[in-house]
Amino acid sequence: MSAETIDVLIVGAGPTGTALAIDLVRRGVTVRIIDRAAAGFDGSRAKGVQPRTLEVLEDLGALADVLAGGATYPRLGIHAGPLTIPWAMNPQRRATADVPYPNTWLIPQHRTDSALRARLRELGTEVEFDCALTGFEQKTEAVAATVSTPDGDRRIICRYLVGADGGASTVRKTAGIGFEGRTDESDRMIIVDAEVEGLPTGHWHVWPRLGGRFIGACPLPHSDQFQWMIRLDADEEPSLELDDLDARIRAHIGDKGVRLRKIYWKSVFRPNIRLADRYRAGRVFLAGDAAHVHTPAGAQGLNTGIQDAYNLGWKLAQVLHGAPDALLDTYEAERRPIAARVLGLSTKKYEGLARLDPSSIKRGDDERQLGLNYRGGPLADNAAERTRTLRVGDRVPDAILTDTGGQSRRLFTLMSGPQFTAIAYGPEAASELAGLSWPTAGAPLSRLCVDPGTAREHGIALSDTGGRFAKSFGLTAATLLLIRPDGYLAAIATENRVEATESLAAGMVPAHNRATSV
Repeated sequence: MSAETIDVLIVGAGPTGTALAIDLVRRGVTVRIIDRAAAGFDGSRAKGVQPRTLEVLEDLGALADVLAGGATYPRLGIHAGPLTIPWAMNPQRRATADVPYPNTWLIPQHRTDSALRARLRELGTEVEFDCALTGFEQKTEAVAATVSTPDGDRRIICRYLVGADGGASTVRKTAGIGFEGRTDESDRMIIVDAEVEGLPTGHWHVWPRLGGRFIGACPLPHSDQFQWMIRLDADEEPSLELDDLDARIRAHIGDKGVRLRKIYWKSVFRPNIRLADRYRAGRVFLAGDAAHVHTPAGAQGLNTGIQDAYNLGWKLAQVLHGAPDALLDTYEAERRPIAARVLGLSTKKYEGLARLDPSSIKRGDDERQLGLNYRGGPLADNAAERTRTLRVGDRVPDAILTDTGGQSRRLFTLMSGPQFTAIAYGPEAASELAGLSWPTAGAPLSRLCVDPGTAREHGIALSDTGGRFAKSFGLTAATLLLIRPDGYLAAIATENRVEATESLAAGMVPAHNRATSV
């Protein structure tokens, strides 16, 4: 059996695996991404994309299709007998300079998957369906994987193997990584995507009953389909046939004018609440549902998985280009605690549904994931340095700046791509920016100068018209900021700025062929 040699083999082509493939390919990493399914997932399952994930998708180049395929969440319509009580589950917020996408986006998962696959295709890589990982063996410098394909078994030698293959992950099991938690077989829910007649699309409808047994119907944007959620009794063995589901729904809601016309996708969901013991075993990594599974409450699973990929992608690429291997250990150190917190949040929300607790259907800042940070982590050890509003490890806010031609420029647009970004604030920091050395290998460095005075030749010169950037970033004196490729603060330097920044960058960049550049 002949073997192909690549940098990274990704097993699982859901949102997590495909987002990781996009990030790696745009960094010049050779990738194959396989999935045992014959085609892409065709259901609505994970349908909420949070504001932080929208920012990630923008950087990855998939946001336009995601926005075109979705809409903001409708208000809940809670049906209590003859009354319909409106409820704003997701209060609508206005976009601001620092938060360009403030609202959770409603989009069926199959459209998110399609948007990511289309972006990956633009970069010259296709998902390989009907290909299953059957085993692998770790060696000192690589992983030897065996993959079954329609044309027979293939052997792939990869520098790294990433399991994004869901809760039943073959990669996790083969690597011998524990998956602690619970699965409640007595608490099940039917989920069905179906065309419906006689039901207004302006609300996410909920018909609650005592004991937490409810039926809900969420309208799916740009279609006449609803995602139906039917919570079951403990020992019930339900029929998933169209006529039986139709009769069940009409009996529960008491509206004979509502009818299911056609079912597109159906499943029986059991809440899994599990977290992998570790995210790394040598050259093997886990991401997304392979590493953590949640209840659906709060729309957290897909988002946490995509952000796993966004954290892991640049680190894999940097190590492949010569950065210290220890950088890869920071993936688990940063992401596993976040998955644990998200797991707790979604579990609390889900359990509240059984008690008809109004807070269980309310969504706020925790769900939006904009406040998630890596403070105190292994790449945030200069915690003493901070601004009035930001600390190392925080998400960098967006901002509107003005270039030398008088044009408005978004900071996120200037940061977009596979690079690190250095921002020099004030003339003194701007004059030092050219002296910041950076490796010629790995992710490049983009240099921005905000209010640089006469020191305009050391990077892209920008003006903070009205002082909104300084206020948002909490800046009061000359400061050098280093931003990681995933949009989090790696360094804040107000004294010995160049030396401090280079010292903190050392663990994230290749050690050789360092050069000073503008």
